[in-house]
Amino acid sequence: MTTHPAPALISHYASGGVGVDDATIWAVEAHLETCADCRALLTDAVDPGTRDLLDRVAGTVAAGIASGPGPVRRRRLRRTGVAARILPWLGTAAGLMLAAVLFEKTFATLPSLVLLVAPVAPLLPVAAVWSRRVDPAWELTATTPRTGLPLLMRRTLGVLVAVLPVLAVAGWGTGHSPGLWLLPALGFTAGALALGTVVGIDRAALTLALTWSVGVVAPSLVGGRLPAVLAGSSLTGWALITVLLLAVVFVQARWRSQLPTSTFR
Repeated sequence: MTTHPAPALISHYASGGVGVDDATIWAVEAHLETCADCRALLTDAVDPGTRDLLDRVAGTVAAGIASGPGPVRRRRLRRTGVAARILPWLGTAAGLMLAAVLFEKTFATLPSLVLLVAPVAPLLPVAAVWSRRVDPAWELTATTPRTGLPLLMRRTLGVLVAVLPVLAVAGWGTGHSPGLWLLPALGFTAGALALGTVVGIDRAALTLALTWSVGVVAPSLVGGRLPAVLAGSSLTGWALITVLLLAVVFVQARWRSQLPTSTFR
């Protein structure tokens, strides 16, 4: 027998998903895509004001389709999308790496700040790229079945494409092996995605960044030496951890496409 989300969960989903984690929202969306009964419950759960707004929008769209296309006017789109809103966070990551390079060049006797900062450099943009405060189309995205995780993966890849060249320049400028900054950065990004399926991507990324800063960066600067996890012998371990965490992400994605039993009636 096919399980269904509880009416209370559908009601929370209809009201914007307040108090419901992103992974459960994605699971509800995947279920709604194939269940007409639950879509009917969702329609009944929408408040009258929203239903009236949707009816008016549908009427306007239908009228526009009936009247045919109007003249096409070419104009530059305003930069209000996610790509534009994420730029300050990408700039912050780039500025952080630049500061790390300058610090390492100035204080050559201290441990490499480039290697210490590189693992968490992508995490701030990753945290921002799936934030409700950054995405102007969050409600539209959140109510479209099965857009959650695939869209997250595409945006995360976009962040890496922007951040990794900065890390490469920083690593090249300070003479470090690419593996020592690349694998930890990929490992922490995969960790944020894996943990994010439980607590949310933004919370996961910020938690990992804070934990690394307090548990590794600060003690390394105080002790005057790099930790063993950033030595050349640790590369195999970082590669295995990254692969394992990515496997967890895909397993979680498959599992989350089926609603957890605790949310069913």
